[in-house]
Amino acid sequence: MANGVIAENNRSFFEESTNRHSGILSWLLTTDHKRIGILYLIAISAFFIVGATFGILMRLELIAPGETLMGPQTYNSFFTLHGVIMIFLFIVPGLPAIFGNFFLPLQIGARDVAFPRLNLLSWYIYILGAILVVTSLLLPGGPVDTGWTFYIPYSVRTGTNVSLAIFAAFVLGFSSILTGLNFVTTVHRMRAPGMDFFRMPLFVWSMYSTAWIQIIATPVIGITILLVMMERLFGIGIFDPSLGGDPILYQHLFWIYSHPAVYIMILPAMGIVSEIIPTFARRTIFGYKAIAFSSLAIAFVGYLVWAHHMFTSGISDTARWIFSFLTFIVALPSGVKVFNWVATMYKGSIDPKPPFLWVMSFIVLFSIGGLTGLVVGSLATDIHLHDTYFVVAHFHYVMFGGTGTIFFAGLYYWYPKMFGKMYNIKVANISVGLFFVAFNLLYFPKFILGYQGMPRRYYDYLPEFTQLHLISTIGSWIMGITLILIFANLIYSLLKGAKAPQNPWGGVTLEWHISSPPPLENFHEIPYVDHEPYDFSLLEKMKNESH
Repeated sequence: MANGVIAENNRSFFEESTNRHSGILSWLLTTDHKRIGILYLIAISAFFIVGATFGILMRLELIAPGETLMGPQTYNSFFTLHGVIMIFLFIVPGLPAIFGNFFLPLQIGARDVAFPRLNLLSWYIYILGAILVVTSLLLPGGPVDTGWTFYIPYSVRTGTNVSLAIFAAFVLGFSSILTGLNFVTTVHRMRAPGMDFFRMPLFVWSMYSTAWIQIIATPVIGITILLVMMERLFGIGIFDPSLGGDPILYQHLFWIYSHPAVYIMILPAMGIVSEIIPTFARRTIFGYKAIAFSSLAIAFVGYLVWAHHMFTSGISDTARWIFSFLTFIVALPSGVKVFNWVATMYKGSIDPKPPFLWVMSFIVLFSIGGLTGLVVGSLATDIHLHDTYFVVAHFHYVMFGGTGTIFFAGLYYWYPKMFGKMYNIKVANISVGLFFVAFNLLYFPKFILGYQGMPRRYYDYLPEFTQLHLISTIGSWIMGITLILIFANLIYSLLKGAKAPQNPWGGVTLEWHISSPPPLENFHEIPYVDHEPYDFSLLEKMKNESH
């Protein structure tokens, strides 16, 4: 009964606010979760392109030894901006803000999220944080040059605009917290009648787990950022060793947030994989409850492994082996997911459309990233590999090969539902192949560079590293061309693409039961759910409904 009252209240407000404005204001003042998801998509895609451009320019500098394109100060600024934009403006908010906003209410049979106005506020806070990041580039002092981790003591001593940049990260954290609160409440209070927790799609499970991380972990980085700002403004001496502070304390506080943040980035991606594989394998997901609980396990254990980033920082030997052990433990629930995905495909009637091909790329790239994570999570090997290009390669295989790849998989999977248009399948297939080749050319040489001793964050290097850097830079060119091809295909289809059918892939979760794009309030009547989430016997019934 309470769920119905909330739904009706949201519906009446939704109708009133949507009909009050027209034109651009109908977007800027909307409380429709679908429109807010598209607003996030536009903003996040724009920042992704900017961040990728910084990355390509950095690779151009590294094409040969010596100064080729920029000096060390400019390189440091580009490196920091690339990291800040990609982490705080793309990867952390990307999948929850876009696909979570658009599809979580649809998949649980709700008309909207629990707090529509708070949802719009979270987008405006995100935009405010992004504006502050851009402003920090233009004010006297120049772009921040500390690296995206803002490590002490340099970040309290540099003359660049660190205070404004980290305040921008503080603001962005509020957007993340509000989104998390909204999703947890929506999942608990807005599910359709008959949909208990074990009838929810696995994407909803992943968003639910992610939301708890956003709520619990994000305040830690907020407090840490405020302490750094107080240190810079008032010289309090919390972190700065010259004032009696402890720089290791900063590392603890930073990674207590930033390692759970890795799972904010990857858990939604795993949820999207768990949607795409059953659809294109035409089989119910193998081990539904194991995958659902593994999302919660990753979220929980992810809080306990932060100090594996600090094996060379001077922590005690006891702490080292404990955190190393916990790092290996957190790999287990990730392994559960991968094995269950593969088992789902076994003897399935696989239809290798673009979303499925993106997922296959993800499984390969993320597995490489995960296994090399165990290499740097092991004490003996980490001593040799810490702060080398090996860590850069591992990080990008997990973050870009994981979250970034599934960003495109989710776009290609849900694009017909979001916009009602079909893209060019042949061009999309070529894009996936080019991406996979470009990605490995760009990042795999960095594993070898790191093993050979090439330190990360350097704008110059010794001549013996030239060949591998050249290969990596060529990979960045192919990656740039691939990204242009991906976005051009989607934009062209938006303008001139064929009309998408209601259910182009044969999916069975609730979003495929309604028209493309979805109607204003999602459902003419709130559905009653009396079946498992991946029951493909429903396809025939859905065809009859559409006719």
